[in-house]
Order: sequence, then structure tokens, then C-alpha cells
Amino acid sequence: MSRSKVVKRLDTVFSEYIRLRNADNNGNVTCFTCGKVDYWKGKGMQCGHFQSRKHYSTRWDETNCQVQCSACNVFRYGEQYKFALNLDKEFGMGTAEELLIKANEVVKISTKELESLITYYKNQIELLNK
Repeated sequence: MSRSKVVKRLDTVFSEYIRLRNADNNGNVTCFTCGKVDYWKGKGMQCGHFQSRKHYSTRWDETNCQVQCSACNVFRYGEQYKFALNLDKEFGMGTAEELLIKANEVVKISTKELESLITYYKNQIELLNK
């Protein structure tokens, strides 16, 4: 499998994990930035990134990534200001700034490491589904 396909596969599995880990017993999740509640599957709810996916150092960071409705994530460009405020409220003051700094770090992730992350998140999804 090409590297780009491995990255795409990891994105898919990671997104499923982020949404599923935040789901309640009925499968509903809450948008991190506006509070909208919807079912975790489908196009309504997405894996939103505080720092853009272009930054590999934070692309699969579990704090950088939270559930967002498509309106906030796409149409309101991620609501980055609200995202930052909620990160600091949820995980402690300075979290948003730490992610901003981390996003600018250059990292090299091998295809093998990406494949290992796919396996890890598939296993996490299995555990959440039990």
C-alpha cells in the first residue's frame, strides 16, 4: 500500500476512534465548539483538528483532535478560537499554546509507524465497542 493510502487509512481509523471515544451509551457525541449533539457516525459529526492536519506532529494527537459538527469544522473553519478556549478549559490552561508550539515541530513518521498506529487505533475501537 502506498504511503498516501496508509495516511488516508490512519485518518479514517483515527477519526472513528475520536468520535467513538466521546460517544455516550446511545452513540451520541457533542460538538466540542458549539455543543450540538448528534450520532457519532455519518457526515454530521467529524474529527476536528485544533491545529491543521498539515502538521504531522499534531495530526493524530488525541488532545488536538475533538469531535466537531460539520458546521463548525468545515463551514466555520474549525472555530479555532472557541476550540482553543475549550481545550484550555478541558485540559488545563496553556494546552492550546502547547499544541500550537508542537504543531510547528518537524517530525518524520515512517510508513511502518503509521501502520502501527492503524493497528493501535483499530484495537482501541474494538475495546470501545465492547
